[in-house]
Amino acid sequence: MDILLDGVEVRVLGCLIEKEMTTPEYYPLTLNGLTAACNQKSNRDPIMALTEDEVVRALDGLRFKQLAVVSADGGRVPKYRHILAEKLGLVPAEQAVVCEMMVRGPQTVGELRTRGERMHPFADLAAVEEVLRELMARETPLVTRLPRQSGRKECRYAQLFGGEPEPAPGEGAPPPEAARQRVMAEHERIGRLEEEVALLRAEVAALRQAVEEFKAQFE
Repeated sequence: MDILLDGVEVRVLGCLIEKEMTTPEYYPLTLNGLTAACNQKSNRDPIMALTEDEVVRALDGLRFKQLAVVSADGGRVPKYRHILAEKLGLVPAEQAVVCEMMVRGPQTVGELRTRGERMHPFADLAAVEEVLRELMARETPLVTRLPRQSGRKECRYAQLFGGEPEPAPGEGAPPPEAARQRVMAEHERIGRLEEEVALLRAEVAALRQAVEEFKAQFE
């Protein structure tokens, strides 16, 4: 898509959207508040431990891409807000779905409905599916449907602000045959043995060097 964000920018933008929709009384966010939101242990995947410097760099990137601005509320400290809805014409239901993917990664329709309820109420799964269809049908799609993972009944959906998502292990591919699994396990075992041999050789070489240095003291 036209807008391409890195992982930290996606997290920062997602948190700005989330806090606007869930705690509007504390929005726009200070740098300290935004950093804390990015590093929450709940409702986040993956868990991050960003510094304020990293968040500032992400904010600068979002401001350059016209997705975030410094709020003009006249407070004692700078506060930040997103302008994604204005830039892309997103309604609250679309913001909630996109935001949920930004802060928690790819999810099924059921997960999006359950987790997105804190930002916007969805009547049923069909309502979420309709939002997803609209986001995917845009001239520049904002969401993509991922191949179904082996052993799972439902497909997951992912936002595209960070580019095409990497497929999860087993996603879109059948499980390997038993023989292949045995060969893979054997390769892993051999790889571990080779690493151990390399470490032992290094230790032996170090011992030899130490012995030579010890002998040299008496020559």
